[in-house]
Formats: sequence, C-alpha cells, structure tokens
Amino acid sequence: MSQAKRVTTRTLQEMKEKGERIAALTAYDAIMGNLFDRAGIDVILVGDSVANVVQGHETTLPVTLDEIIYHTKAVTRGVERAMVVADLPFMSFQISADDAFRNAGRIMKETLAGAVKLEGGKENLESVRRMTAAGIPVMGHLGLQPQSIHLYGGYRPRGKEEEEADMIVADAMALQEAGAFCIVLEKIPADLASQVTSSLTIPTIGIGAGAGCDGQILVYADMLGLTIDFHPRFVRRYDSFAERALNAAGQYAADVKDGTFPNEDESY
Repeated sequence: MSQAKRVTTRTLQEMKEKGERIAALTAYDAIMGNLFDRAGIDVILVGDSVANVVQGHETTLPVTLDEIIYHTKAVTRGVERAMVVADLPFMSFQISADDAFRNAGRIMKETLAGAVKLEGGKENLESVRRMTAAGIPVMGHLGLQPQSIHLYGGYRPRGKEEEEADMIVADAMALQEAGAFCIVLEKIPADLASQVTSSLTIPTIGIGAGAGCDGQILVYADMLGLTIDFHPRFVRRYDSFAERALNAAGQYAADVKDGTFPNEDESY
C-alpha cells in the first residue's frame, strides 16, 4: 500500500468540526482490515461482536481479552491508514479501575491499536480517567450495550423513556469530561442521538441511532450480506456475499467432483 496519513483522535475531532462524516466498520482479521482500509474506512473496530460473527456465540459475553488481542493484532497488520479500535470485552474492565487500566494497557502494547472501547457511562469514569491520563485513547459506548443484554432482557432500543434518555445524555457528558475522545451510540432514538451529538464537542458514531451522529458503524458481515437470518432495520446491505459465496463454493465442489478442476493450466 502507498503511504497514507494515519487517522488519529485529532483526525476524528477535526472531522466533526468540519462536518465531515466518519465511516466505521468492524473487522476481525488482516484481510478484511486491509480491504476496508483501502476502501477509505476511517475507523475499524475489532469488536466483541467477533463472538457472534466468528465464534458462533449468541451473545458477545464469551469472548476473552486474549481473543480480542489475537484478532486486533491480525487487523493492525493489514491496516495502514484507519484507526484501529479494540473492544474491552466483558469482565475485562468491570471489576475495578486497576483491572481496566491494566487490560487496556495490554491491548495497546501488544496489538498496536490506536484506542480501546468500553461500554457504559458513569460507572466507568475512574477507568476512563486513568487510561486517558496514561495516554490510552478511550471510545465510549452508550445506549444498547450488548454486554448487558441479560440485564436488559433483549435487544430493544434504549432511551425511549425520558429517565433513561436523560441518563444517556448525562453519561455522554461525563465520558467526555473524563477524557473519552468519541462515543458510540447504539440503538437509541434518532432525536436523542442528535441531541447528544450536538451537546458534545467530541464525535459520536451511531449504529441504529439515526443520521444525526457524526459517523456510522456497522458489523461488516451484516453490511456485506454475510449474515442470513439477521435483518435489523438499521442495517443496509450493500451486497449479498452469503448467496455469492454459496454459489461459488457449490461451483467449486462440482468442478472438483466432475474432474474439471484443476485443468492443465492450473497444474504444474
């Protein structure tokens, strides 16, 4: 790849100030990280959604810190320009600020990621302050928090009631004051996401939170149409990779079985 200026926290801040939208996607390996980087994606999140997309789990809870580090190391090897952000998985930051600080430090040191992300608001402020004071950029995550899905009892949108909406606004302000450089807003009403975005000086990245955020993120498997039975309203499918992969693999199997692959030109 040709040399390109790396996206940093300052880049994202300047994009917000200029009104330039931030394009973000997840990735879990070097190939997809490289493709999305070449495509001009600004932020690549090594999300704990790897538990669902790659590992086949129903929730994000089973993925471990070591697994996040493994996948983040793979992604950073394929990326030159985009900011790579690694999720702090379930129970890697909830026990104590010391734990959160230590685990975030491991991610930064071992993976060469540009930042970490953690779910939650006021309960994490000490952790965010510790990390940012030590030079670890922190991305927040409010609204629907998949690591708390058993507490919520489902994946319904958050912030529809006034009390919860007020809490999301307050948590966003508190995260900003604690040093977070960006906040993901997941599955909250569009007007609430716009309110949070306009009240913050740091950028917001939405997923199922309307067009009023400073940027958008999707799980790449959903965006490419690799997921067959998952059709949330906030996902726009830009391709039908599942169908095309099935057809390609089926044709390959047929060619192997009938002896037409490999042919003479494909042999040594």
